[in-house]
Amino acid sequence: MAGNTFGKLFRVTTFGESHGAAMGCVIDGCPAGLELSIADIETELKRRRPNSASGSRDEVDTPEILSGVFEGKTLGTPIAIVVRNTNQNSADYDALKDIYRPGHADFTWEAKYGSRDHRGGGRSSGRETLCRVAAGATAKKLLARDGINIRAWTSSIAGLKMPVPGEDGFIFDEIERNPLRVPADAQEVMTKIEALRKEGDSAGGIISCQITGVPVGLGEPVFDKLDARLAAAILSIGACKGIEFGAGFAAAAMTGSENNAADNSGGILGGISTGQEIFFNAAFKPTPSIGKPQKTKDKDGNMREIEIKGRHDVCIVPRAVPVVEAMAALVLADFMLLQRAARLQPG
Repeated sequence: MAGNTFGKLFRVTTFGESHGAAMGCVIDGCPAGLELSIADIETELKRRRPNSASGSRDEVDTPEILSGVFEGKTLGTPIAIVVRNTNQNSADYDALKDIYRPGHADFTWEAKYGSRDHRGGGRSSGRETLCRVAAGATAKKLLARDGINIRAWTSSIAGLKMPVPGEDGFIFDEIERNPLRVPADAQEVMTKIEALRKEGDSAGGIISCQITGVPVGLGEPVFDKLDARLAAAILSIGACKGIEFGAGFAAAAMTGSENNAADNSGGILGGISTGQEIFFNAAFKPTPSIGKPQKTKDKDGNMREIEIKGRHDVCIVPRAVPVVEAMAALVLADFMLLQRAARLQPG
């Protein structure tokens, strides 16, 4: 199956199904000599795990490095990372074997391939993102050597907007202190999320991402613009439905003088980084697996009413924060390596 490999020089291939034996990734193109440990990967994977605001499937997600690292440093050879699946409840999905869940990829996946793994969505499950986070941990380590830092947070959730950087109430340190990863007091949002949980419903939201320390010149015009590759990376996350850089869609209502007067580009012009911070927002849809009765069709085209059982997030946005960071890191790591080949250095 095509579409499982991402990147040009820093290449990542992910593998595994939600209820299979394991999931993981192979990173090819990471330079030798980078310090990398299990702890580096585990730290990021823990951020992706369910918390008190999700109530979904909980697994320890202990990573194993099978190759590419020796005595704590990368060898320049393919790095294989695997995480064993240990907490599957496949029986939760037996009743859905011949039914297409609303809002999921069940119908389209089966229409394309002629079959599908109905256990939690198989390869289309959100659990696939742990592979991206594991690979992203490696990319983050590489970028940190050049002073590049990626930080994302929940900027809107269940219709409630959070403060933005520079406004009163925005606290960076608060992001990792609360389960919703909002940069402010999370009590109001937690109350709303809990109400949705009791109703058997779900919510969506927006993740903002700020990238600092990016040098001027990253990006490969014309078709590999930095913002284009970042957009493709973020939109490849299953629940993501939109992305905007800088002022984004608001720029459409501005005049040229208004737009030029401030950095509304999000740190990218002509598809090339300007050296200023890169900023984008990504919109995520509500979790489609909900406990409320829904109408759908089965394989034979009959209308059915279902109530989806199992362990599902009320809102996936907080858990998607490290996934957004990981995908941004993979893009930037790739472009950092590509930039080294873009021009001759003074002799």
